[in-house]
Amino acid sequence: MNYQKQCALIGNSIVALSFLMIVASCIKKQEPPNIIYILADDLGYGDIGAYNPDSKIATPNLDRFANQAMRFTDAHSPSSVCTPTRYGILTGTYCWRSRLKQGVLMGYGQSLIEQEELTVAELLKKSGYTTGIVGKWHLGLDWILKDGMEDSLESLGEKPIHTNLPPAWIDFSIPPKNGPKTHGFDYSYILPASLDMEPYCYLENDTLTSLPTVIDPGNDLNTGATGAFWRSGLISPDFDFYKVLPTFIEKASQFVIEHSKADKPFFLYLPLAAPHTPWVPTSEFQGSSGAGQYGDFTQMVDKYIGDFLQTLEASGVAGNTLVIFASDNGPYWKSEFIENYGHRSAAHLRGMKADAWEGGHRIPFMVRWPGKVAPGSTSDQLTSLTNLMATVAEILGVELKGNVGVDSRSIVDVLKGSKSDNKISIIHHSSMGMFAIRQGDWKYIDGLGSGGFSIPRIIEPAEGGQKGQLYNLKNDPGEKLDLAADSLDRVNGLLVELERIKSGRAK
Repeated sequence: MNYQKQCALIGNSIVALSFLMIVASCIKKQEPPNIIYILADDLGYGDIGAYNPDSKIATPNLDRFANQAMRFTDAHSPSSVCTPTRYGILTGTYCWRSRLKQGVLMGYGQSLIEQEELTVAELLKKSGYTTGIVGKWHLGLDWILKDGMEDSLESLGEKPIHTNLPPAWIDFSIPPKNGPKTHGFDYSYILPASLDMEPYCYLENDTLTSLPTVIDPGNDLNTGATGAFWRSGLISPDFDFYKVLPTFIEKASQFVIEHSKADKPFFLYLPLAAPHTPWVPTSEFQGSSGAGQYGDFTQMVDKYIGDFLQTLEASGVAGNTLVIFASDNGPYWKSEFIENYGHRSAAHLRGMKADAWEGGHRIPFMVRWPGKVAPGSTSDQLTSLTNLMATVAEILGVELKGNVGVDSRSIVDVLKGSKSDNKISIIHHSSMGMFAIRQGDWKYIDGLGSGGFSIPRIIEPAEGGQKGQLYNLKNDPGEKLDLAADSLDRVNGLLVELERIKSGRAK
Protein backbone atom coordinates (compact mmCIF):
# COMPACT_ATOMS: atom_id res chain seq x y z
CA MET A 1 0.00 0.00 0.00
CA ASN A 2 1.47 3.38 -0.98
CA TYR A 3 1.97 6.26 1.37
CA GLN A 4 -0.96 8.32 0.07
CA LYS A 5 -3.42 5.46 0.56
CA GLN A 6 -2.11 4.84 4.05
CA CYS A 7 -2.58 8.50 4.92
CA ALA A 8 -6.07 8.45 3.44
CA LEU A 9 -7.05 5.40 5.49
CA ILE A 10 -5.58 6.90 8.64
CA GLY A 11 -7.38 10.16 7.93
CA ASN A 12 -10.67 8.38 7.36
CA SER A 13 -10.19 6.41 10.57
CA ILE A 14 -9.56 9.60 12.52
CA VAL A 15 -12.71 11.18 11.05
CA ALA A 16 -14.75 8.06 11.88
CA LEU A 17 -13.30 7.92 15.39
CA SER A 18 -14.03 11.62 15.89
CA PHE A 19 -17.63 11.09 14.76
CA LEU A 20 -18.06 8.21 17.17
CA MET A 21 -16.63 10.33 19.98
CA ILE A 22 -19.11 13.10 19.15
CA VAL A 23 -21.99 10.62 19.13
CA ALA A 24 -20.83 9.16 22.44
CA SER A 25 -20.53 12.66 23.85
CA CYS A 26 -24.07 13.51 22.74
CA ILE A 27 -25.40 10.35 24.35
CA LYS A 28 -23.48 11.06 27.54
CA LYS A 29 -24.76 14.66 27.60
CA GLN A 30 -28.35 13.69 26.85
CA GLU A 31 -30.80 16.51 27.25
CA PRO A 32 -32.88 16.62 30.46
CA PRO A 33 -35.92 14.35 30.10
CA ASN A 34 -39.40 15.59 29.45
CA ILE A 35 -41.54 14.75 32.46
CA ILE A 36 -45.19 13.70 32.40
CA TYR A 37 -47.10 13.04 35.61
CA ILE A 38 -50.45 11.28 35.10
CA LEU A 39 -52.60 11.27 38.23
CA ALA A 40 -55.77 9.20 38.29
CA ASP A 41 -58.49 10.22 40.74
CA ASP A 42 -59.75 7.63 43.28
CA LEU A 43 -58.28 4.68 41.37
CA GLY A 44 -57.78 1.66 43.61
CA TYR A 45 -54.69 -0.47 44.18
CA GLY A 46 -56.68 -3.50 43.05
CA ASP A 47 -58.25 -2.04 39.91
CA ILE A 48 -55.29 -2.50 37.56
CA GLY A 49 -54.63 -6.00 36.31
CA ALA A 50 -50.88 -5.62 36.85
CA TYR A 51 -51.57 -5.20 40.57
CA ASN A 52 -54.52 -7.55 40.92
CA PRO A 53 -54.92 -10.48 38.52
CA ASP A 54 -58.42 -11.02 39.94
CA SER A 55 -59.60 -7.53 38.97
CA LYS A 56 -63.00 -7.44 37.26
CA ILE A 57 -61.82 -4.40 35.30
CA ALA A 58 -59.85 -4.72 32.06
CA THR A 59 -56.86 -2.35 31.97
CA PRO A 60 -54.78 -3.45 28.95
CA ASN A 61 -53.11 -0.07 28.45
CA LEU A 62 -52.02 0.35 32.05
CA ASP A 63 -50.91 -3.29 32.13
CA ARG A 64 -48.80 -2.62 29.03
CA PHE A 65 -47.37 0.47 30.70
CA ALA A 66 -46.49 -1.63 33.76
CA ASN A 67 -44.46 -3.94 31.50
CA GLN A 68 -42.50 -0.91 30.29
CA ALA A 69 -42.03 0.63 33.72
CA MET A 70 -41.00 0.02 37.31
CA ARG A 71 -44.05 -0.92 39.35
CA PHE A 72 -44.01 0.05 43.03
CA THR A 73 -45.90 -2.18 45.46
CA ASP A 74 -45.59 -0.04 48.59
CA ALA A 75 -46.32 3.49 47.33
CA HIS A 76 -48.61 5.85 49.23
CA SER A 77 -50.43 9.12 48.85
CA PRO A 78 -49.62 11.50 51.71
CA SER A 79 -53.33 11.83 52.39
CA SER A 80 -56.28 9.60 51.65
CA VAL A 81 -58.29 12.41 50.01
CA CYS A 82 -57.81 14.76 47.05
CA THR A 83 -56.64 18.27 47.96
CA PRO A 84 -53.90 17.34 50.48
CA THR A 85 -52.33 14.84 48.10
CA ARG A 86 -52.19 17.38 45.27
CA TYR A 87 -50.57 19.87 47.62
CA GLY A 88 -47.96 17.28 48.58
CA ILE A 89 -47.18 16.37 44.97
CA LEU A 90 -46.55 19.95 43.88
CA THR A 91 -44.78 21.27 47.00
CA GLY A 92 -43.04 18.20 48.43
CA THR A 93 -44.59 19.06 51.80
CA TYR A 94 -47.29 17.33 53.84
CA CYS A 95 -50.51 19.32 53.64
CA TRP A 96 -51.12 19.25 57.39
CA ARG A 97 -48.24 21.73 57.61
CA SER A 98 -50.36 24.17 55.54
CA ARG A 99 -53.49 26.14 56.43
CA LEU A 100 -55.63 23.09 55.54
CA LYS A 101 -55.23 20.76 58.52
CA GLN A 102 -57.66 18.11 57.30
CA GLY A 103 -60.32 17.46 54.67
CA VAL A 104 -60.52 19.05 51.21
CA LEU A 105 -61.36 22.33 49.54
CA MET A 106 -64.61 22.70 47.61
CA GLY A 107 -65.03 24.41 44.24
CA TYR A 108 -65.04 27.90 45.72
CA GLY A 109 -62.24 27.29 48.20
CA GLN A 110 -59.43 29.81 48.52
CA SER A 111 -56.00 29.21 47.04
CA LEU A 112 -54.01 26.89 49.31
CA ILE A 113 -50.45 27.20 47.96
CA GLU A 114 -48.75 30.25 49.42
CA GLN A 115 -47.08 32.75 47.09
CA GLU A 116 -43.65 32.10 48.57
CA GLU A 117 -43.90 28.30 48.29
CA LEU A 118 -41.87 26.74 45.51
CA THR A 119 -43.73 24.21 43.39
CA VAL A 120 -42.31 21.48 41.17
CA ALA A 121 -43.55 23.46 38.17
CA GLU A 122 -41.64 26.57 39.31
CA LEU A 123 -38.50 24.52 39.93
CA LEU A 124 -38.68 23.05 36.42
CA LYS A 125 -39.53 26.38 34.81
CA LYS A 126 -36.46 27.97 36.42
CA SER A 127 -34.44 25.08 34.96
CA GLY A 128 -35.55 25.79 31.41
CA TYR A 129 -38.68 23.66 31.10
CA THR A 130 -41.97 24.62 29.50
CA THR A 131 -44.63 23.66 32.03
CA GLY A 132 -48.29 22.75 31.66
CA ILE A 133 -51.22 21.38 33.62
CA VAL A 134 -54.33 19.82 32.15
CA GLY A 135 -56.97 18.43 34.49
CA LYS A 136 -58.34 18.73 37.98
CA TRP A 137 -56.72 21.50 40.05
CA HIS A 138 -58.49 21.22 43.44
CA LEU A 139 -56.00 23.47 45.21
CA GLY A 140 -58.25 26.50 45.42
CA LEU A 141 -58.56 29.73 43.49
CA ASP A 142 -58.95 33.25 44.81
CA TRP A 143 -62.24 34.05 43.16
CA ILE A 144 -62.94 37.77 42.84
CA LEU A 145 -65.75 38.99 45.09
CA LYS A 146 -68.44 41.35 43.87
CA ASP A 147 -68.28 44.97 44.98
CA GLY A 148 -69.36 45.29 48.57
CA MET A 149 -68.82 41.61 49.36
CA GLU A 150 -65.25 41.88 50.68
CA ASP A 151 -66.46 42.65 54.20
CA SER A 152 -68.76 39.61 54.09
CA LEU A 153 -65.79 37.32 54.64
CA GLU A 154 -65.92 38.36 58.28
CA SER A 155 -69.30 36.67 58.61
CA LEU A 156 -67.61 33.33 57.90
CA GLY A 157 -65.42 33.76 60.96
CA GLU A 158 -61.66 33.79 61.26
CA LYS A 159 -60.29 30.68 59.59
CA PRO A 160 -56.85 29.69 58.30
CA ILE A 161 -58.49 29.13 54.91
CA HIS A 162 -62.05 29.43 53.63
CA THR A 163 -62.81 26.05 52.10
CA ASN A 164 -65.89 27.20 50.17
CA LEU A 165 -67.25 30.71 49.54
CA PRO A 166 -70.92 31.39 48.66
CA PRO A 167 -71.11 31.53 44.84
CA ALA A 168 -73.51 34.50 45.02
CA TRP A 169 -70.60 36.61 46.29
CA ILE A 170 -68.37 35.89 43.28
CA ASP A 171 -67.90 37.99 40.14
CA PHE A 172 -67.21 35.36 37.49
CA SER A 173 -66.57 37.99 34.81
CA ILE A 174 -63.15 38.68 36.37
CA PRO A 175 -60.46 35.97 36.25
CA PRO A 176 -59.62 34.55 39.69
CA LYS A 177 -56.16 34.99 41.16
CA ASN A 178 -53.54 32.55 42.42
CA GLY A 179 -54.30 29.73 40.01
CA PRO A 180 -51.80 27.48 38.18
CA LYS A 181 -50.26 30.37 36.23
CA THR A 182 -49.20 31.95 39.53
CA HIS A 183 -47.52 28.74 40.65
CA GLY A 184 -45.22 27.97 37.75
CA PHE A 185 -47.40 26.67 34.93
CA ASP A 186 -46.91 28.31 31.52
CA TYR A 187 -50.13 26.73 30.27
CA SER A 188 -53.16 25.52 32.18
CA TYR A 189 -56.53 24.03 31.32
CA ILE A 190 -58.30 23.03 34.50
CA LEU A 191 -61.44 22.01 36.30
CA PRO A 192 -61.54 23.98 39.60
CA ALA A 193 -62.16 20.97 41.86
CA SER A 194 -63.69 17.49 41.69
CA LEU A 195 -66.15 16.70 38.93
CA ASP A 196 -68.97 16.35 41.48
CA MET A 197 -68.41 19.86 42.92
CA GLU A 198 -69.61 23.16 41.48
CA PRO A 199 -68.72 25.28 39.59
CA TYR A 200 -68.85 23.01 36.57
CA CYS A 201 -66.63 24.89 34.13
CA TYR A 202 -63.15 25.08 32.63
CA LEU A 203 -60.45 27.70 33.10
CA GLU A 204 -57.75 28.11 30.47
CA ASN A 205 -54.72 30.06 31.64
CA ASP A 206 -56.68 31.02 34.76
CA THR A 207 -59.57 32.51 32.77
CA LEU A 208 -63.03 30.94 32.47
CA THR A 209 -63.68 29.60 28.97
CA SER A 210 -67.41 30.05 29.54
CA LEU A 211 -69.18 31.68 32.49
CA PRO A 212 -71.14 29.38 34.85
CA THR A 213 -74.53 31.05 34.47
CA VAL A 214 -76.93 28.10 34.75
CA ILE A 215 -78.05 26.15 37.83
CA ASP A 216 -77.70 22.39 37.45
CA PRO A 217 -80.06 20.43 39.76
CA GLY A 218 -77.50 17.73 40.46
CA ASN A 219 -77.66 14.05 39.61
CA ASP A 220 -77.98 10.70 41.40
CA LEU A 221 -78.28 12.57 44.67
CA ASN A 222 -79.72 9.52 46.47
CA THR A 223 -76.92 7.09 45.64
CA GLY A 224 -74.62 7.87 48.56
CA ALA A 225 -72.20 9.78 46.33
CA THR A 226 -71.78 6.93 43.87
CA GLY A 227 -72.93 6.32 40.31
CA ALA A 228 -73.33 9.39 38.10
CA PHE A 229 -73.42 11.60 41.18
CA TRP A 230 -72.81 15.33 41.13
CA ARG A 231 -74.02 18.11 43.39
CA SER A 232 -76.40 20.88 42.44
CA GLY A 233 -74.74 24.15 41.46
CA LEU A 234 -73.57 26.59 38.82
CA ILE A 235 -72.57 25.22 35.43
CA SER A 236 -71.39 26.67 32.13
CA PRO A 237 -74.06 26.18 29.43
CA ASP A 238 -71.68 24.18 27.23
CA PHE A 239 -70.28 21.93 29.98
CA ASP A 240 -70.80 18.17 29.50
CA PHE A 241 -69.84 15.75 32.28
CA TYR A 242 -69.40 12.89 29.81
CA LYS A 243 -66.85 14.86 27.76
CA VAL A 244 -64.51 15.93 30.55
CA LEU A 245 -62.13 12.97 30.28
CA PRO A 246 -61.93 13.12 26.45
CA THR A 247 -61.42 16.89 26.64
CA PHE A 248 -58.53 16.60 29.08
CA ILE A 249 -56.82 13.93 26.98
CA GLU A 250 -57.28 16.04 23.84
CA LYS A 251 -55.77 19.14 25.49
CA ALA A 252 -52.90 17.12 26.97
CA SER A 253 -52.17 15.53 23.60
CA GLN A 254 -52.10 18.95 21.95
CA PHE A 255 -49.60 20.13 24.56
CA VAL A 256 -47.30 17.17 23.88
CA ILE A 257 -47.53 17.53 20.09
CA GLU A 258 -46.76 21.25 20.25
CA HIS A 259 -43.86 21.05 22.68
CA SER A 260 -42.26 17.90 21.31
CA LYS A 261 -41.12 20.08 18.39
CA ALA A 262 -39.48 22.69 20.61
CA ASP A 263 -35.88 22.88 21.80
CA LYS A 264 -36.87 23.11 25.46
CA PRO A 265 -37.90 20.09 27.56
CA PHE A 266 -41.44 20.09 28.90
CA PHE A 267 -43.26 19.12 32.07
CA LEU A 268 -46.92 18.12 31.86
CA TYR A 269 -48.96 17.52 34.99
CA LEU A 270 -52.08 15.57 33.98
CA PRO A 271 -54.35 15.15 37.03
CA LEU A 272 -57.46 13.45 35.65
CA ALA A 273 -60.85 13.88 37.28
CA ALA A 274 -61.60 10.17 36.84
CA PRO A 275 -62.60 7.57 37.90
CA HIS A 276 -63.79 9.79 40.77
CA THR A 277 -67.55 10.37 40.78
CA PRO A 278 -69.54 11.04 38.72
CA TRP A 279 -69.03 7.66 37.09
CA VAL A 280 -69.94 8.68 33.56
CA PRO A 281 -68.80 6.09 31.02
CA THR A 282 -69.87 6.90 27.49
CA SER A 283 -72.10 4.45 25.62
CA GLU A 284 -69.08 2.65 24.17
CA PHE A 285 -68.05 1.53 27.67
CA GLN A 286 -71.38 1.04 29.43
CA GLY A 287 -71.71 -2.55 30.60
CA SER A 288 -68.17 -3.38 29.47
CA SER A 289 -66.69 -4.40 32.85
CA GLY A 290 -67.53 -6.75 35.68
CA ALA A 291 -67.62 -3.95 38.26
CA GLY A 292 -70.64 -1.84 37.35
CA GLN A 293 -70.51 1.84 36.42
CA TYR A 294 -67.26 2.34 38.26
CA GLY A 295 -65.58 -0.49 36.38
CA ASP A 296 -66.97 0.74 33.06
CA PHE A 297 -65.68 4.24 33.74
CA THR A 298 -62.27 2.92 34.79
CA GLN A 299 -62.02 0.98 31.53
CA MET A 300 -62.76 4.25 29.74
CA VAL A 301 -59.94 5.89 31.73
CA ASP A 302 -57.58 3.10 30.69
CA LYS A 303 -58.50 3.53 27.04
CA TYR A 304 -57.93 7.29 27.04
CA ILE A 305 -54.63 7.00 28.89
CA GLY A 306 -53.62 4.50 26.21
CA ASP A 307 -54.58 7.00 23.51
CA PHE A 308 -52.50 9.69 25.19
CA LEU A 309 -49.45 7.42 25.48
CA GLN A 310 -49.79 6.57 21.79
CA THR A 311 -49.73 10.29 21.01
CA LEU A 312 -46.54 10.57 23.04
CA GLU A 313 -44.99 7.71 21.05
CA ALA A 314 -46.04 9.28 17.75
CA SER A 315 -44.50 12.61 18.80
CA GLY A 316 -41.03 11.07 18.65
CA VAL A 317 -39.92 12.12 22.15
CA ALA A 318 -41.06 9.14 24.23
CA GLY A 319 -37.47 7.85 24.37
CA ASN A 320 -36.44 10.87 26.43
CA THR A 321 -39.59 11.25 28.50
CA LEU A 322 -40.01 10.23 32.12
CA VAL A 323 -43.64 9.19 32.63
CA ILE A 324 -45.09 8.71 36.10
CA PHE A 325 -48.51 7.19 36.71
CA ALA A 326 -50.20 7.24 40.10
CA SER A 327 -53.53 7.60 41.88
CA ASP A 328 -54.24 10.40 44.36
CA ASN A 329 -55.68 8.06 47.03
CA GLY A 330 -57.62 4.85 47.43
CA PRO A 331 -60.98 4.04 45.82
CA TYR A 332 -64.46 4.95 47.02
CA TRP A 333 -65.60 1.34 47.04
CA LYS A 334 -68.08 0.24 49.69
CA SER A 335 -68.30 -3.23 51.17
CA GLU A 336 -71.63 -3.86 49.43
CA PHE A 337 -69.90 -3.31 46.07
CA ILE A 338 -67.40 -6.02 46.92
CA GLU A 339 -70.32 -8.33 47.67
CA ASN A 340 -72.31 -7.34 44.57
CA TYR A 341 -69.51 -7.55 42.01
CA GLY A 342 -66.84 -9.71 43.60
CA HIS A 343 -64.36 -6.96 42.77
CA ARG A 344 -61.94 -5.67 45.37
CA SER A 345 -60.94 -2.19 44.27
CA ALA A 346 -58.38 -1.98 47.09
CA ALA A 347 -57.29 -5.60 46.50
CA HIS A 348 -56.36 -7.34 49.78
CA LEU A 349 -56.09 -4.07 51.70
CA ARG A 350 -58.41 -2.90 54.47
CA GLY A 351 -60.57 0.18 54.04
CA MET A 352 -61.07 2.67 51.24
CA LYS A 353 -60.63 6.32 50.29
CA ALA A 354 -60.35 8.73 53.26
CA ASP A 355 -59.20 6.01 55.70
CA ALA A 356 -55.98 5.72 57.67
CA TRP A 357 -56.07 2.02 56.82
CA GLU A 358 -54.03 0.88 53.81
CA GLY A 359 -56.95 0.93 51.37
CA GLY A 360 -57.14 4.68 51.83
CA HIS A 361 -53.64 5.56 50.69
CA ARG A 362 -51.68 2.63 49.24
CA ILE A 363 -51.83 3.30 45.54
CA PRO A 364 -50.69 2.08 42.14
CA PHE A 365 -47.48 3.90 41.23
CA MET A 366 -45.44 3.20 38.10
CA VAL A 367 -42.49 4.99 36.49
CA ARG A 368 -41.28 4.60 32.89
CA TRP A 369 -37.92 6.16 31.99
CA PRO A 370 -36.31 4.60 28.90
CA GLY A 371 -32.65 3.80 29.37
CA LYS A 372 -32.81 4.48 33.12
CA VAL A 373 -35.54 2.25 34.54
CA ALA A 374 -35.58 -1.48 33.85
CA PRO A 375 -38.81 -2.35 31.97
CA GLY A 376 -41.11 -4.73 33.81
CA SER A 377 -39.25 -4.30 37.10
CA THR A 378 -40.83 -4.15 40.54
CA SER A 379 -39.84 -2.26 43.69
CA ASP A 380 -41.00 -2.79 47.25
CA GLN A 381 -39.47 0.54 48.33
CA LEU A 382 -41.71 2.47 50.71
CA THR A 383 -42.41 5.78 48.98
CA SER A 384 -44.76 8.75 49.05
CA LEU A 385 -46.11 11.04 46.34
CA THR A 386 -44.40 13.94 48.15
CA ASN A 387 -41.14 12.60 46.69
CA LEU A 388 -41.59 14.21 43.25
CA MET A 389 -39.91 17.48 44.27
CA ALA A 390 -36.66 15.91 45.49
CA THR A 391 -36.62 13.39 42.63
CA VAL A 392 -36.90 16.15 40.04
CA ALA A 393 -34.26 18.20 41.86
CA GLU A 394 -31.78 15.32 41.72
CA ILE A 395 -32.45 14.76 38.03
CA LEU A 396 -31.72 18.44 37.39
CA GLY A 397 -28.76 18.57 39.76
CA VAL A 398 -30.46 21.24 41.84
CA GLU A 399 -30.12 21.54 45.62
CA LEU A 400 -33.30 22.13 47.61
CA LYS A 401 -32.70 24.69 50.33
CA GLY A 402 -34.53 25.97 53.37
CA ASN A 403 -38.16 24.94 53.70
CA VAL A 404 -38.50 23.67 50.14
CA GLY A 405 -39.75 20.10 49.88
CA VAL A 406 -39.20 19.30 53.55
CA ASP A 407 -41.10 16.01 53.22
CA SER A 408 -39.62 14.99 49.87
CA ARG A 409 -36.99 12.32 49.31
CA SER A 410 -35.49 11.44 45.92
CA ILE A 411 -36.15 7.98 44.50
CA VAL A 412 -33.72 8.31 41.58
CA ASP A 413 -31.41 5.61 42.99
CA VAL A 414 -34.35 3.26 43.41
CA LEU A 415 -35.44 3.90 39.83
CA LYS A 416 -31.96 3.01 38.66
CA GLY A 417 -32.02 -0.30 40.54
CA SER A 418 -30.72 0.33 44.06
CA LYS A 419 -32.01 -1.87 46.86
CA SER A 420 -34.87 -0.71 49.03
CA ASP A 421 -34.13 1.41 52.09
CA ASN A 422 -36.25 0.14 54.98
CA LYS A 423 -35.12 2.80 57.45
CA ILE A 424 -37.19 5.70 56.13
CA SER A 425 -40.45 6.89 57.68
CA ILE A 426 -43.50 8.33 55.97
CA ILE A 427 -46.76 9.74 57.32
CA HIS A 428 -50.29 8.99 56.24
CA HIS A 429 -53.15 11.37 57.03
CA SER A 430 -56.85 10.51 56.90
CA SER A 431 -59.72 12.76 55.85
CA MET A 432 -60.62 13.39 59.50
CA GLY A 433 -57.05 14.30 60.39
CA MET A 434 -55.97 10.99 61.93
CA PHE A 435 -52.21 10.47 61.71
CA ALA A 436 -50.44 7.23 60.94
CA ILE A 437 -46.74 6.57 60.62
CA ARG A 438 -44.97 3.86 58.69
CA GLN A 439 -41.42 2.68 59.30
CA GLY A 440 -40.16 -0.57 57.84
CA ASP A 441 -42.75 -3.30 58.26
CA TRP A 442 -44.50 -1.46 61.06
CA LYS A 443 -47.41 0.98 60.95
CA TYR A 444 -48.92 2.84 63.86
CA ILE A 445 -52.26 4.67 63.58
CA ASP A 446 -52.63 7.35 66.23
CA GLY A 447 -56.30 6.72 66.90
CA LEU A 448 -58.96 4.03 66.82
CA GLY A 449 -61.23 3.41 63.83
CA SER A 450 -60.69 4.23 60.16
CA GLY A 451 -60.40 7.99 60.57
CA GLY A 452 -62.27 8.27 57.28
CA PHE A 453 -65.27 6.77 55.50
CA SER A 454 -65.17 3.15 56.68
CA ILE A 455 -67.17 2.16 59.75
CA PRO A 456 -66.24 2.56 62.55
CA ARG A 457 -64.80 5.98 61.78
CA ILE A 458 -63.73 7.02 65.26
CA ILE A 459 -63.66 4.92 68.43
CA GLU A 460 -63.11 6.67 71.73
CA PRO A 461 -60.47 4.80 73.72
CA ALA A 462 -61.54 3.13 76.94
CA GLU A 463 -60.18 4.58 80.15
CA GLY A 464 -56.68 3.24 80.55
CA GLY A 465 -56.97 1.39 77.24
CA GLN A 466 -54.88 1.65 74.09
CA LYS A 467 -55.22 4.82 72.03
CA GLY A 468 -53.97 3.62 68.69
CA GLN A 469 -53.44 0.67 66.35
CA LEU A 470 -50.23 -1.18 65.48
CA TYR A 471 -49.81 -3.53 62.53
CA ASN A 472 -46.97 -5.53 61.04
CA LEU A 473 -47.71 -5.10 57.34
CA LYS A 474 -45.23 -7.73 56.22
CA ASN A 475 -47.13 -10.45 58.08
CA ASP A 476 -50.53 -8.77 58.06
CA PRO A 477 -51.06 -6.50 55.02
CA GLY A 478 -54.82 -6.61 55.58
CA GLU A 479 -54.45 -5.03 59.05
CA LYS A 480 -56.46 -7.72 60.79
CA LEU A 481 -54.33 -8.19 63.91
CA ASP A 482 -53.81 -5.11 66.10
CA LEU A 483 -50.60 -5.61 68.09
CA ALA A 484 -50.61 -2.30 70.00
CA ALA A 485 -51.54 -3.76 73.41
CA ASP A 486 -48.68 -6.26 73.30
CA SER A 487 -46.00 -4.01 71.78
CA LEU A 488 -45.85 -0.85 73.89
CA ASP A 489 -42.15 -0.25 73.23
CA ARG A 490 -42.77 -0.39 69.48
CA VAL A 491 -45.76 1.96 69.82
CA ASN A 492 -43.78 4.45 71.88
CA GLY A 493 -40.90 4.40 69.42
CA LEU A 494 -43.17 5.12 66.48
CA LEU A 495 -44.92 7.88 68.44
CA VAL A 496 -41.55 9.53 69.06
CA GLU A 497 -40.76 9.35 65.35
CA LEU A 498 -44.19 10.74 64.47
CA GLU A 499 -43.70 13.70 66.77
CA ARG A 500 -40.20 14.28 65.40
CA ILE A 501 -41.53 14.57 61.87
CA LYS A 502 -44.53 16.68 62.88
CA SER A 503 -42.26 19.17 64.63
CA GLY A 504 -39.58 19.20 61.93
CA ARG A 505 -39.15 17.48 58.62
CA ALA A 506 -39.47 13.98 57.25
CA LYS A 507 -35.98 13.62 55.81
